Amino acid sequence: MNAMGSMSASPRFGRTKGELQRSIAVAIHDIEPATFERCAVIRDWLNDHGVDRVTLLVIPARDLHPLGERSPEMVTWLRERECRGDAIAQHGFHHMRSRRTSRSRKALADLRAARVRGRDEAEFVGLDVAETRRAVESGRRVLKLAGIEPRGFVAPSYAYTPALREIVSARFGWWAELLHLRRGPGLGAGLTLPHAGHHHPAQRGAADGAWLRRGELLFPPIAIGTAGAVRRAVEPTLVRAGAALAGPVLRLDLHPSDVEQPRHMLALEWVLNHAHTRSAVNYDDLAGVARVPRSPNPGSAQPLAA
Repeated sequence: MNAMGSMSASPRFGRTKGELQRSIAVAIHDIEPATFERCAVIRDWLNDHGVDRVTLLVIPARDLHPLGERSPEMVTWLRERECRGDAIAQHGFHHMRSRRTSRSRKALADLRAARVRGRDEAEFVGLDVAETRRAVESGRRVLKLAGIEPRGFVAPSYAYTPALREIVSARFGWWAELLHLRRGPGLGAGLTLPHAGHHHPAQRGAADGAWLRRGELLFPPIAIGTAGAVRRAVEPTLVRAGAALAGPVLRLDLHPSDVEQPRHMLALEWVLNHAHTRSAVNYDDLAGVARVPRSPNPGSAQPLAA
């Protein structure tokens, strides 16, 4: 926390004509009641650095407790952030693999196919089609009961199985993988294509108002792990290298634990300072999905911020 408070704000991210094809897409992972305070601090820090559009990855029922019941304050914050231009995505159901599937033959095969790092968080690995559908739909239902209707989906640890891909493609407007942002027909009520209502012109050559062409490869998201002293020491350097090599879309993944690691935050600040000429976008922008603006609280009108 102290390291974050001592950082100086960088210039606001630009949106000049010459920079339309160079953007930065920041995602905050693992948002749930237990991490809410840290995630809110990270979001404020990003805003101080000129990042006015972020994707918020929300865990619907960590420990199988619905977020709407555990933290009404967090639900209000999410609605306010959405009205200010952030995108919200469903981040699994409870974000942990079950013990029953952790050692199954199918789970091991799925892990090899997905090549995931955070195996304990690869929630859908080892689940059959019915179990996968039940988990995805339960998460959507929990979020909808809280008044949140995400347009997109991001699997924990980016670990997708064939069953999960098939299900999310039919139920969400987009889902993010390590190297792709996939678009699906599952736009749901209140969603429109092409993207409208914001001052973010489409990437040249993109279809339907999306910043990305269909099937276009993305550079893997930049993130810093927390497992192991060696990894914590080395990864800030790798983050800087990854930022230098990123293509038109620089993806940056932040986690609640980052605020507890000063070296992590300094490395992330370096990335933001060197990306200040890029346009800040969220994953809805990249996919070309827009929602009709709504108020975070019934009865009060509050338009989206540009």
